[in-house]
Amino acid sequence: MGRSLSNSVINLGIQDQYAEALSQLGFEFEVLAEQEGDAALGNGGLARLSACQMDSLATLDYPAWGYGLRYEYGLFRQVIVDGFQHEQPDYWLNFGNPWEIERIHVTYEVKFYGTVEEVDMKGEKHKVWVPGETVEAVAYDNPIPGYGTRNTINLRLWAAKPSNQFDLEAYNTGDYINSVVNRQRAETISNVLYPDDRSHQGKELRLKQQYFFVSASLQDIIRRFKEAHSNFDELPDKVALHLNDTHPSLSIAEIMRILIDEEHLSWNKAWDLVCKVFSFTTHTVVAEGLEKIPVDLLGSLLPRHLQILYEINFNFMEELKKRIGLDYNRSSRMSIVEEGAVKMPIYHIFPWISGGFNTTAGSLINIRMANLSIVCSHTVNGVSKLHLDTLKMRTFKDFYELWPEKFQFKTNGVTQRRWIVVSNPSLCALISKWLGTEAWVRNADLLTGLRDHVDNIDFHQEWKMVKKVNKMRLAEYIEAMSGVKVSLDAMFDVQVKRIHEYKRQLLNILGIIHRYDCIKNMDKNDRRKVVPRVCIIGGKAAPGYEMAKKIIKLCHAVAEKINNDTDIGDLLKLVFIPDYNVSVAELVIPGADLSQHLSTAGHEASGTGSMKFLMNGCLLLATSDGSTVEIVEEIGLDNLFLFGAKVQEVAELREKGSTLKVPLQFARVLRMVREGYFGYKDYFKSLCDTVEIGNDFYLLGHDFGSYLEAQAAADKAFVDPEKWMKMSILSVAGSGRFSSDRTIQEYAQRTWKIDPCRCPL
Repeated sequence: MGRSLSNSVINLGIQDQYAEALSQLGFEFEVLAEQEGDAALGNGGLARLSACQMDSLATLDYPAWGYGLRYEYGLFRQVIVDGFQHEQPDYWLNFGNPWEIERIHVTYEVKFYGTVEEVDMKGEKHKVWVPGETVEAVAYDNPIPGYGTRNTINLRLWAAKPSNQFDLEAYNTGDYINSVVNRQRAETISNVLYPDDRSHQGKELRLKQQYFFVSASLQDIIRRFKEAHSNFDELPDKVALHLNDTHPSLSIAEIMRILIDEEHLSWNKAWDLVCKVFSFTTHTVVAEGLEKIPVDLLGSLLPRHLQILYEINFNFMEELKKRIGLDYNRSSRMSIVEEGAVKMPIYHIFPWISGGFNTTAGSLINIRMANLSIVCSHTVNGVSKLHLDTLKMRTFKDFYELWPEKFQFKTNGVTQRRWIVVSNPSLCALISKWLGTEAWVRNADLLTGLRDHVDNIDFHQEWKMVKKVNKMRLAEYIEAMSGVKVSLDAMFDVQVKRIHEYKRQLLNILGIIHRYDCIKNMDKNDRRKVVPRVCIIGGKAAPGYEMAKKIIKLCHAVAEKINNDTDIGDLLKLVFIPDYNVSVAELVIPGADLSQHLSTAGHEASGTGSMKFLMNGCLLLATSDGSTVEIVEEIGLDNLFLFGAKVQEVAELREKGSTLKVPLQFARVLRMVREGYFGYKDYFKSLCDTVEIGNDFYLLGHDFGSYLEAQAAADKAFVDPEKWMKMSILSVAGSGRFSSDRTIQEYAQRTWKIDPCRCPL
């Protein structure tokens, strides 16, 4: 979410009045705004995407609610000690959150464990879930004001509290210690974002979080629906439920449970309603990354839901048999229940086979949450044109062939209100001045008007000054944070995102080592021709992701060598920004000259980071992956630096394995790391092994030569200020398509079928 103060006063249209009022009280608005901490409510691009979409929903007057968990500690605070990442709790709620409203009267019971009993009601058999544990979900509302409208929508977050009944019973019997233990166990559910799920306890907590979130949200939605409507036939006309990836896909089983067990609808009636209200967006590219829940864990924690999921799968397999016949291989791939070797009646998976147990394949039975979401949803969305092609041809090929009409794409977007108006006010004022209107803040398509001024010298001078001011802010932050003083004349070259092998921060670092090696071996005359660079890397590694942590350590080891080499001076600096978050991004993105997006082609579903840099006039150096393909369509190949294998080439290159040729420069820089030039020889051995010939899954070696050529092209463009300026202006001019306003309008019209509902003045 980031900070809320600046965004809120701008959206409400009261920034000047608010700043004046603060001034009369002796405070400066900018200083006060800096005191606000970031809300620790998400991690990475997907969480920030949701925040952008909420801003757009409010601004475009759509009647929408957002739901999530009120994490006590968020993800973690990244602390770097001797170049190694350490994780500490993020105590963001220590002093409260002034933006939230606690709704102590809005609480729901959320149940876990227990048994399922069958009871007779009016001559009919009904299932009754008798839980073994109950916790309370308490609502905290966070208003999201729209820009230029009175419409304000709500983000409702749930905090887990112990059941009052159980708590009271423990106190009444004098069991105070057990009462405290129960309280801690309940509150653990909403304590930490993404608990480490390598252990059984971690997996169980993750599943508890997911179910707690969907159960409380659906109970709230059904309650509000029933307050105004008495007939569930109206549900699809009044409620649209969107699954933003598979994390909330337990919603399908939960709403079936509510409609059947509590509202006593028939199975067929409930299923018909559910299939009309759900839509699904997947952000996953490869099938291996799709979420699965072990049956034994699900059966223990949510026994009634497992029964419902088996019934859904039974019915789907029956339908599939009619559509495709007895194609067992395809049915196995499409089944919601993934077959394993645990003794389980095979007719749960293939209902037309009678009796018997399957004891031959695998070692575990899982519920495939993506398959469940596709089966239940009326629309399945990719998040870029390239991503949809991947879903249709590879990830969900079987489902696409069955239901081609379900599949669509809506390219992700980011809100210009956060990423230009709030984070880059100087650029905002400049754009409004030269367009002669502020209407672009609500209609980003108007940014194309900047193309009319791309050759205007006066415009160039003002554009250059805006970039200089932003680079000064970033340089001051870097010096305060790391002690490294950087030159404003250097190219600020940035890669900030979650640390992961497929995002290839390692490729960037190896490229920096190559640049350093070249400079070291130049004579003084050649060094005068070198384009100075400040290389900035930031991002967090998951606590259990050892290779990502080694990449962070390598970055610091290389920086230690480069930044202290007097031969290099200001020609090259390397800085790692710790604890990268939204507020830091609002400093880094406006100050960047070049932004790197290096994912191996076919691994990034969309990529919203590139859109934020694009909106701020930063040039992109990127692979043809995710939304970059569409960015090229908007700004042209001449205005960014593309490199690397294309998505259709990747599989063939991987098949070549050890016969794949890599440049000599790659072998040299890898050898420098392997032989201990930057220290920690033994520690970096396993990291080097991952990119050796035959092991290089993400194709760093293959793409290295092309990467160096793209970097050389960036250097050549940077020393031509007029050319660079035009490329920067045209980047902003072509960024309007990547506003989240456009994304939300497409969802509203093509998926949710909703109209704006503007508040009367």
